[in-house]
Amino acid sequence: MNWLARIEVDSEVAQAESIFDNYAWHKKIWDCFPGMPDSERTFLTRIDPLEGAFRVWVLADTKPVCPKWCSTEDFALNEISPTFLSHRHYAFDVRANPVKSLVQRDASGQPLLKANGKRKSGKRVALVNPDELRAWLIRKGEVRCQDKDTGKDVPGGFRIVEERPLEISPMVESHFRKKGESAYHGGVQFRGTLEVTDREHFIKTYQAGIGSAKGFGFGLLLLAPINL
Repeated sequence: MNWLARIEVDSEVAQAESIFDNYAWHKKIWDCFPGMPDSERTFLTRIDPLEGAFRVWVLADTKPVCPKWCSTEDFALNEISPTFLSHRHYAFDVRANPVKSLVQRDASGQPLLKANGKRKSGKRVALVNPDELRAWLIRKGEVRCQDKDTGKDVPGGFRIVEERPLEISPMVESHFRKKGESAYHGGVQFRGTLEVTDREHFIKTYQAGIGSAKGFGFGLLLLAPINL
């Protein structure tokens, strides 16, 4: 990811553009990347509701352009310097979609297994308990995801500095409609301090985002280098 854009959008403009939920934002932000097919999304987004407006963040490896529905005065673009991700400590702000998958079980209560011997995952449910949310974020620093090809753990490359305050906001439901169906994502905002433990994996985490529903405005890490 080489570019970070900040887009300020008046609520009246959003309404005129029929942007009523995160799925509508998901589709509309493609206007920043003319000519790029939807199947090749290589950017992260975050939508912050303000009083009478929205602030949209876009982190991308392709230079975004100012969309027609945003004035040039409300479109700020910064190229990310390689040195920006060379620090040890950062203050961070991330809105994520923390979930857990329920284990599928047979009639006797035993977990159902895949052909490879691993447990079958069931329905995803949102995490709301503060202790579970804290543990979820700490785990993301240790293991961001599983490799799609090998199934091995992919390190997040960072740890939460637990000696510093960690703010966890209550979960907020973000409802949307897709193909005529109603659904929602549970969004939780985390603010705190992290320490980089593996530079290479941390950079990949910054580029890929953390958690699920990244196409709907979740998982983008806003960072500010700090000295401890």
